[in-house]
Order: sequence, then structure tokens, then C-alpha cells
Amino acid sequence: MELRAPVVSTYTVPTDAPEADGTLAWDSTSTVIVEVSAGDATGTGWTYGPAAVGDLLREQLAPVATGRDAFDIPALHEALCHTVRNAGRPGVAACAISALDIALWDLKARLLELPLTRLLGAAQQAVPVYGSGGFTTYHDTHLAAQLNGWVHGQHIPRVKIKIGESWGREVARDLHRVRAARQVIGPRTELYVDANGAYTRKQAVRIGGALAEHGVGWFEEPVSSDDLTGLRLVRDALLCDVAAGEYGYDLPYFARMIAAGAVDCLQVDATLPHCLKRRGGTPTGGLTEFLRAAALAQSHGLEISAHCAPHAHAAVAAAIPNLRHIEWFHDHVRIESMFFDGALDPTGGEVHPDGGVGHGLTLRTEEVEQYRVA
Repeated sequence: MELRAPVVSTYTVPTDAPEADGTLAWDSTSTVIVEVSAGDATGTGWTYGPAAVGDLLREQLAPVATGRDAFDIPALHEALCHTVRNAGRPGVAACAISALDIALWDLKARLLELPLTRLLGAAQQAVPVYGSGGFTTYHDTHLAAQLNGWVHGQHIPRVKIKIGESWGREVARDLHRVRAARQVIGPRTELYVDANGAYTRKQAVRIGGALAEHGVGWFEEPVSSDDLTGLRLVRDALLCDVAAGEYGYDLPYFARMIAAGAVDCLQVDATLPHCLKRRGGTPTGGLTEFLRAAALAQSHGLEISAHCAPHAHAAVAAAIPNLRHIEWFHDHVRIESMFFDGALDPTGGEVHPDGGVGHGLTLRTEEVEQYRVA
């Protein structure tokens, strides 16, 4: 069944409050959505990235996809990767491939009138989530309200906040916010932190020791994810799990991280986790590469965690036997709930991505037109 030319649209959504992590600040999030059709069905995919992603989709990838067999996703995925060879696969090109790949899997499931979880094959029916936000710009009251909503409102038993404010120059405030978070969520809820690579190696070790006093069990990017030696040093020095991998564009990246013994849990992203005004992102090449990265991690005895874009990951996460959880990231949950009918409910700390056909989401085209920029 032949694919028709993909339809691409770009949107920019202001954040609901100023946001920052350890290394950057932002006030809007941009998303590129691609719709691809064959027969009587349409699949939808998306990524978080600049308008240039949409331009590349229209100009370079759409012609390659048009007329291809909708069922032969691996062949088309390889063709797309070859097409962007000279443009460079990491960055904008990888984001574009990711969005189109997600749309193709959604389309295939809809053509077969199956939930995407059934098409992929489920390893588990329920997918654990953790609440993620806690930006460094939040004052204590705002932080408490967000954490209360996850833990006491939706009964999510694991949450994450940002630390490493101002490139690690506000350690006292970082630790104050960790203490405040623990007071809000109580002793039984799992507490995670994400430094976004803001600390130096020994600084991360010192801070990790202090974090242990508050029961922090997950230290994400304590140092730059490019510093594999530093990640291994921190991992060896601390009791908590060290996580990274969200910037992996391809399998060799993950292979290097695993070989270095850099992480306890490998983060993988099928889309692009960051908005236009933030740092570069980490698409792996859609669901196709996500599955391959998960298998690579499993072969080395590692679990994976899906990074951001929870609705893009929910169905494929259910197909992963070595999944730890997916990130219920505030910015992306907000946008995906605004943009799509069929958004999932994380109450109880897990989602069940088996409703409807495909990934179960339908774009609210008219309602979101106000945010469209291309």
C-alpha cells in the first residue's frame, strides 16, 4: 500500500511558567508534527525541535517516503538515513526521521486496525511512569504544588526535580530544594534528581553523598553525558543509580556508553526532548531505533528509561522487557494533552497504552491552529 506525501506542521507553545535546568532556561517549546497516509488511514508522529526540522521533512524526507510501501518500515528507515548522509544525521535530520518513523508505525497499526502495542507485541500491560519537572526557576510553593499533584493527587510513586542551578554554582539552593521535595513527597516516594551535566566530576561526587542523606536513588547526568569517564567515576563512587543517554542519536553512541560502564540505567528517546530555545536533543530514529537500543542495553544487562515525550513512548515501552519506566515530563505532557485526544492517565504511577488503534492519539487540528508557526 503506497504512502502519500507526508503533511508537516510546526507549532510553538509558551510554557506555563518560566523554566530552567542546570544549564539553560526557556519560555516556549516547539513541536513538529508529521501526518502520513495510505489507503483510508493516517498515522501521526511528532518531535520536539525547531522549525528547521519541518523544513527538512518537507524538502528531503517527504519525497523519499512518497510512493513507498507503508508496511516496509525498516527499508524506508534505512533509505531516510542514507538520504541525510551529507546533511549529517545527528540533530535536525535525526529529529525529522524520528517524527516520520513514529508516524509510520502509527499508520501501520491503523491499517491493520490494531493498537500499536498489539502490533509490536507487549512485554507488559502497564508502563511505569515518574513525574518530571521541578525546574530550578520554581519557588518552593510552586515546587510543592507540582510534587503534591503527582504524589498525593495522581499517586505516582516516583518523581524527579532539576538541580545544578547556574552550572552548579548554587549548591546550597540545590540541596535546599532536595530537602523541600523530600518533605513534600514523604519517605516512601522515590526521589530522583537531574543535573543536566552542570557539575564537575568531584563536585558531583560530593553532592551525591549529600543526596544520599535524603534518599535520592537516581542521579541523572551528574556530569556531561559526553564525559563517559566522569560518569563512570561518579557511578563507582555513589550508591544511587547514575543515568544518561538521552543525547544518543544512534546505536554506536549507546554502545560506547555501555562499554564505558558509564550508567546504571540507559536513557533512550525516540523523539527530541527539547524545545527551540534549549540545547540539542536526542532522537534515536523513532521507534525503529528505540527498539534496537533497548535490545542493545538488554544484551548488557541494563534497563532502559524512555526520556520525555511520554505519549510517543508509551506503546513501544510496553514492548520492552528491560524497561524501567517512562518520563512523565511536565512540558510534553502539557502539550500532548492539549494537542491530542486520547491522552493517557498516569494515576497510580502507570499508563496502559492499549486503547484504540495505533498509538491511540488524534490530533486536534482546529484547536491547536493558534500555535501553528509553519
